Amino acid sequence: MTSAVPAPSSAAVPLAEALAAGVLVLDGGMSNQLEAAGHDLSDALWSARLLADAPEAVAAVHRAYYAAGAQVAITASYQASFEGYAKVGIGPQEAEQLLRRSVELARTAARETAGGSARRWVAASVGPYGAVLADGSEYRGRYGLSVAELERFHRPRLEALASAGPDVLALETVPDTDEAEALLRAVDGLGVPVWLSYSVAGGRTRAGQSLEQAFGLVAGLDQVLAVGVNCCAPEEAAEAVELTAAVTGKPVVVYPNSGEGWDPEARSWAGPATFAPERVGEWTRAGARLVGGCCRVGAEQIAELALTLGAR
Repeated sequence: MTSAVPAPSSAAVPLAEALAAGVLVLDGGMSNQLEAAGHDLSDALWSARLLADAPEAVAAVHRAYYAAGAQVAITASYQASFEGYAKVGIGPQEAEQLLRRSVELARTAARETAGGSARRWVAASVGPYGAVLADGSEYRGRYGLSVAELERFHRPRLEALASAGPDVLALETVPDTDEAEALLRAVDGLGVPVWLSYSVAGGRTRAGQSLEQAFGLVAGLDQVLAVGVNCCAPEEAAEAVELTAAVTGKPVVVYPNSGEGWDPEARSWAGPATFAPERVGEWTRAGARLVGGCCRVGAEQIAELALTLGAR
């Protein structure tokens, strides 16, 4: 596997430096944009399948979000893994190429949409182990694997993504502290900064641990440039942001869902959408520096958020 890490080329300014200067706008959900364009994501690989079958569709989503005002794009690699690709007959060499492609597609879109003083960054998505199982277990955690086993699962895909030179590795939708610990071990020595974001419910991790315990894992880790929450209800975000900032002293990343609820058995969304750009002021006052949306938040909402933050 390739180990050299090329210098990120999506922006002249390192992401950590940009975060010190102000708030940056993240993109929204990848899957909802792809589904709106007519793509079927019902198989176990979800959007990661299109890295092989329809890479231009993925690139089009990145361009749409950048055009809407997003400054950081999250790659379509959330559900991509060597094990997941192997189940559909894709070998390790091609799987590595697809993981790298996810970064290259976002980087190319960044160059194509940048203009004037606009800056663009690329975050390589690293989803939890449960995402590969495609059974909703990423919303529960506690898979029955040890920290060491989870580290062995994540390390090869992290190496592949890092070798493509993203600006940051997004360790996202993490359901419990065991997986967070495994991911933080697995990124050690890769030479790429990371952010760590938990999926939370009821003021705790999805596995039920306290957020103080969860956020405390990043204490003293310089490689972690931001920590926070994603794939949660918008109503959960403000308190989590405030707690994250207090516990870690690091910039906070926050990108909740639309507010609709996901039924993993029916595989459908239900309930009202509560994501609203006017919430962002509360988040940024509490310490949020990377702000966007996750599932069911689209380019229209990101455009409104960018206007609220003065990024357009």
